[in-house]
Amino acid sequence: MKKAFFCDITFTIFMMIAATAISFCFFQFGNKNVANITVIYTLALILTALRTSGYLYGIVTALFCVFAVNYFFSYPYFKFNFSLDGYPLTFIGMLTIALITSTATTSLKQQRRAIADREKALAEADREKLRANLLRAVSHDLRTPLTSIIGSSSSYLEHYPELSDAERTELLSNIKDDSQWLLNMVENLLTVTRINNDSTDKVKKSPEVVEEVVSEAIQRLKKRLPDIRIRVDMPDDFLMLSMDPTLIEQVLINLLENAFIHSGSTDPIDLFIRSKEDRITFCVRDHGKGIKESQLPYIFEGQQGRSENADSHKGIGIGLSICKTIIQAHGGQITASNHADGAEFTFTLPKEKENSVNA
Repeated sequence: MKKAFFCDITFTIFMMIAATAISFCFFQFGNKNVANITVIYTLALILTALRTSGYLYGIVTALFCVFAVNYFFSYPYFKFNFSLDGYPLTFIGMLTIALITSTATTSLKQQRRAIADREKALAEADREKLRANLLRAVSHDLRTPLTSIIGSSSSYLEHYPELSDAERTELLSNIKDDSQWLLNMVENLLTVTRINNDSTDKVKKSPEVVEEVVSEAIQRLKKRLPDIRIRVDMPDDFLMLSMDPTLIEQVLINLLENAFIHSGSTDPIDLFIRSKEDRITFCVRDHGKGIKESQLPYIFEGQQGRSENADSHKGIGIGLSICKTIIQAHGGQITASNHADGAEFTFTLPKEKENSVNA
C-alpha cells in the first residue's frame, strides 16, 4: 500500500514537472499560443488520472495545471491574473477532465481486479475439483489392490503346504502385478503433487527432441509390458519442443498402457505425432472396444474407465487425471474420443517462438 502511494505521488510530480518543462520549451521556441500549452497540460492530466489510483491525484494535477498556465504562460507572466477571459471555464474544464478520467480508470481497475479475483477463484475451484476426484479415485484404486495383495499373501502363507508350484507362482505373480500398479499410482500422485505445489501452476520446461522423449517413454513401458506393440508415425523433420521430458514421458506411458490393458485388443497401438504451425499433436489410438459414450465427458475427472472385470482396480481414471494436469501445466489440451475401431486420446503441446522453425 505504501509503495503504491509513493509511486502515485512520484508519478504525479514527474508529470507536472515534465509538462511544465515541455511547455516552457514550446513557449520559448515555438508558438506562444496559450491554447497549445493547455493541450500539453491536459495530456499530462489525462496520463496522471490513468496511471494513478483514486481521484486525489487527478484533482491536484488539474489545480496545478490551471494555476501553472495562469502563472507561467498568461500575461503578465509569472504573476497570477484571475481576471482573464475564460479562466473559470478553463478551470472547470480541466477539473471535469480529471474527475471523468479518474472515475473511468478507477472503474476499469476495479473491473480488472474483479476479473482477476474471479479467475483465481475458478482456478482454485478447478484445483479443488481435481483433488476431490483424485481422492475419490485413490480411495478405490489403493484399497482394492492392497486388499488383493493382503489376500494373496495370506493364502500363500496359510496354505503354502497345500499349494502346487503353479498356484504359488500365480499368487506371487498377482502380488507383483498389484505392487507394480501401486508403485505406478504413487508416481502419478507424486507428479500431480509436484505440479500443484508450484505456485505458478507451471512446469520447468527445456527444449527437447520429441523423438528422444517418445523413444524413452516406449523403452520404459516395454520393460513393464514386454508384450506391448506400438507403431509410431511421426514426421521425418527434426522436432524440438519445450517441455518437461519426464512428465511428458509419463503422459505417453499412461496413455499407451491404458490402450494396451483396457482396449481388449491384441492389435498394435498407433502413436501419431503431427507438427502444426503453433503446436505438436500426439494421438494414441487403439483398436479395441472403445469408451462408453456416457463416460467420455468425465474420463479425465478421476472416474473409473473401461475395465469392469475382476481387474477393475486398474481403472484408467486416476492416470488420466494426472495426464490432464500435466498437459494443462504445459499450456496444452487433451481430449478423448472414439473412432470407428476403438478409442483415441489426443493431446497438444504449444510451440514456443524458437520452435516455430519446425512447422
